[in-house]
Amino acid sequence: MSQSGGAGSSRMRNRKALSDVSRGTSSDNEDDEHNNDAQNPRNRSYAEKVLESEQANVAMVAVLTTIAFALRFFKINHPDQVVFDEVHFGKFASYYIQRQYYFDVHPPLAKLLFGLAGWFVGYDGSFGFENIGDSYTEAHVPYVGLRALPAILGSLTVPIVYGIMKECGFSTIVATFSACIVLFDNAHIAQDRLILLDATLIFFMTMTMYCYIRFKKLRYRDFSFDWWMWLLACGTFMAFTWASKVNGILTVFAIGLAVIIDLWDILDIKKGHSLEYFWKQFAARAIAFIVLPLFLYLSIFWIHLAILTNSGPGDTFMSPAFQETLRGNELLLNSHEIRYYDTVTIRHKDTRVFLHSHPDKYPLKYDDGRVSSQGQQVTGYGHDDTNNNWQIIPTKALPETGRGRVVRDDDVFQLLHINTQTLLLTHDVASPLMPTNEEFTTWPQDDLSRYNDTLFQLRLVDGEEGEAWKSKSGHFRLIHVPTKVAMWTHPKQLPDWAYKQQEINGNKNINDKTAIWFVDSIVADESGDDIKDRVGDAPPKEPKSLNFFKKFIELQILMLQHNAGLTASHPYASGPINWPFLISGISFWTQTEGQKQIYFIGNIVGWWACVIGISLYTGIMLADLIARRRDIEPLTEPVRHRLLNSTGFFLLFWGVHYFPFFLMSRQLFVHHYLPSHVASALVAGSVLSFALSESVNYPVSIWGPRLRTPKPTTYADLGSRGPIAVGAFALVLFISFVYIAPLTYGTPGLDGHSVNARRLLSSWTLHFAAKATDGA
Repeated sequence: MSQSGGAGSSRMRNRKALSDVSRGTSSDNEDDEHNNDAQNPRNRSYAEKVLESEQANVAMVAVLTTIAFALRFFKINHPDQVVFDEVHFGKFASYYIQRQYYFDVHPPLAKLLFGLAGWFVGYDGSFGFENIGDSYTEAHVPYVGLRALPAILGSLTVPIVYGIMKECGFSTIVATFSACIVLFDNAHIAQDRLILLDATLIFFMTMTMYCYIRFKKLRYRDFSFDWWMWLLACGTFMAFTWASKVNGILTVFAIGLAVIIDLWDILDIKKGHSLEYFWKQFAARAIAFIVLPLFLYLSIFWIHLAILTNSGPGDTFMSPAFQETLRGNELLLNSHEIRYYDTVTIRHKDTRVFLHSHPDKYPLKYDDGRVSSQGQQVTGYGHDDTNNNWQIIPTKALPETGRGRVVRDDDVFQLLHINTQTLLLTHDVASPLMPTNEEFTTWPQDDLSRYNDTLFQLRLVDGEEGEAWKSKSGHFRLIHVPTKVAMWTHPKQLPDWAYKQQEINGNKNINDKTAIWFVDSIVADESGDDIKDRVGDAPPKEPKSLNFFKKFIELQILMLQHNAGLTASHPYASGPINWPFLISGISFWTQTEGQKQIYFIGNIVGWWACVIGISLYTGIMLADLIARRRDIEPLTEPVRHRLLNSTGFFLLFWGVHYFPFFLMSRQLFVHHYLPSHVASALVAGSVLSFALSESVNYPVSIWGPRLRTPKPTTYADLGSRGPIAVGAFALVLFISFVYIAPLTYGTPGLDGHSVNARRLLSSWTLHFAAKATDGA
């Protein structure tokens, strides 16, 4: 108990010693005694055992890491073509190297690392990554260097899994068991050797878990240098996980829940902790798990935006103010102030149709029997046409020359259709397709009887008072003055009488984000001259500046919106309920020549073992809970403590990284389960350790008294059963891996019947399989 805890009684020291024993670790005082009394033969024997254990650990880590690197780098140059989502993430690396702005739903860290790897191996960013199957070799792309990054991180994940189990006090053989589940998993290997994000995500996630466990083991040396080091390291890797992929936020939630449970325990007055001590612990965790991760997350986005300073394919996703910060952006180069009497073309931001009118009238009656105004049609048209030209007519006195003639935010004006010399108008007549919205039509310019119905107010999006309206960048809403509706359109087409063009109508929800328009071009200025004459030989425009936090917030909102909008169907999409059982996989790549296919699927032996482990753990804890209600103690306190804490921590990570996907409506794939799979491998190892130990009290019956209470063994003492069981399991796991390996590496040589034989579940969609014969 530290002095800051406010209680140093012998009772608390005894509790500390008992707690240390229950975790299979020695107390600090015991360690000092062993180290200082060098003359004691018992202590020398202890030191020798510690040295032997450390040597065994180093040897096992070396073996696991070597095999991991061998499996993930094996034929990493095959195929020499773009595979699956390399079309996206390889392309993003190109954008970093060329400093072209792009938009993606995922945070940038993993992609930044790909860009750094590409720069390191001399890649110039010129390859397009346009289609799956495009050749790297023909384009001279150093793709192996890009694939090496996830291969390295994926390989290092294996010894980290081993280290997590060892730091939790499990035996070498049990830690090896959990590591082997990841080591020989076909799904992890398939992800780790391609330009994909999951290897980076999982590496940082496991590092977060490892650092948190190291931090928790120093609970009796709180606020020491090592305690702070592991605490801050955990917060750092948590931020890196969050910044690598959008579902990395789940790691933040998992650590957050663990911290809440931890603080709740510290708050308990029965533990002898003062309130001052609690607030010190709270402040330390707030710094490490809130302040530091937010700072790092913001810093990564700052680097991301500082690199991507040139115009690129992501421009159109962003606001005009954002786009004008990018060098070479169309809005920056071609955005000009709009003046009264300019003739312009106006386009809808989302559907890109032009505001259009033509002499044809609305029919007297629509299909549902409603009567129209029979006015001139106003529609949305997708092509350039002179019927798209509108002139801006002022409603106030103007100076003859100068910037006083510039149209500004909140100005009221009329729009004159040039070809028909009629003014844009809307009124209380239902639109053709939406009876709740107002019909848009036009009215003769020389008829002033409906003057008020032709008045519209300009409202610039995020505009400041008096801000000038500009072409390209001046996104706006057009509000009808009398009825307060916004000019709006939607993709549904009008009938043949309107040539199947889009309906323009008045939307009562003036703040609808889809009611936004922009001036595409200034066709002629007030004197009838082309806009080029106004610009003349003006020097190139320099990018504008925009506050980083405004850019960051805009980007975060767009990332969330577009991630939620990924709802399109996909032939290899699957639901979360299927993932732990490997009901289906994903075809990453196929090549007819040689009948080659990369099929993303896990090692069914390892995945089902993890499902069994989670099921057994749930059953064990439920049975223990029920038994204790009958005053029966089937588990010793140390064993229960380990199952609730170490194994419970693993299960927390599994659940937090799995169950939220049930709430998502977006497109989902089995590779979203990989972080949970790693956590489930840790659970499975913990359950195996429990099964091989003798730490259970066996009652005569569930209702009767206990027959005996054997002395429990530690979790590190598994006897001869452990190596035999784990060795047999690792062999079966390896055989299963090798059997599926041709589909993991995409190597040739399988005929149709061999492919069929590897369809271990009928739901796997494998190509080049032999067709069943009538006699089959």
